Amino acid sequence: MKFKTLMIIKAIVCLGFGPLLLFFPGQLLHLLGTSFGAGAALTAREYGATLFGNLFLTWLARNTEDSVARRAIIWHLFIYDAIALIATIAIQLTGGLNVLGWGIVAVYLFFTIGFGYFLLPKNRSK
Repeated sequence: MKFKTLMIIKAIVCLGFGPLLLFFPGQLLHLLGTSFGAGAALTAREYGATLFGNLFLTWLARNTEDSVARRAIIWHLFIYDAIALIATIAIQLTGGLNVLGWGIVAVYLFFTIGFGYFLLPKNRSK
């Protein structure tokens, strides 16, 4: 997969979930089988804002060539997705989300592997 393709896919995912978390957090969390309250609303909306930030980062940086800036972006997205993957697995294993939570795990796993691939020296320029 090319870097540009991965960045576009990440942007689309962020576009899909960012607005939901900002404007309809209760409905999305209910769909995932978790409770919703004031704390969840704050966290979900802040996460929605983060997804909008990642949306703009991935979309605007999709055409960057191999550089220090591009490697910093890849490191950022790799660490972000890897931490989210671990956190989501932990929540999923404790029953915090219903079966749809495994879809979130799969998305984070995909992006962690994808951005990790571009951290390998031989794949930097693809």
